[in-house]
Amino acid sequence: QVQLVESGGASVQPGGSLRLSCVASGVTLENYVIGWFRQAPGKEREAVACVSISSGATDYAVPVQGRFTIAGNNAKNTVYLQMNNLKPEDTAVYYCTARVDTAPICAAHYFDSWGQGTQVTVSS
Repeated sequence: QVQLVESGGASVQPGGSLRLSCVASGVTLENYVIGWFRQAPGKEREAVACVSISSGATDYAVPVQGRFTIAGNNAKNTVYLQMNNLKPEDTAVYYCTARVDTAPICAAHYFDSWGQGTQVTVSS
């Protein structure tokens, strides 16, 4: 079973940037789809971005398109989420998740391994 550990969350001002990291252990990510999801207080968990490690294909939620970039580093068994031009509505706990697959379908019920999350707060 894949183990996932997120890091990189912090408090930033609107317009700022952060890079989240998701380090996987127990498996190599070559045949995996990795996703980033987020959950704000009182709201349901929502998809942010997903990537197929084998093909590099990606899928982004509309609210983050053009601002966030998901990318994998196979050598480090790590997937990153670069977040630019952050907005207060991006405030949430961000979770990394994984499944064995090739198509980057970004829906929570497709995933079966989750990290514990990292807090991102965007506030002035």
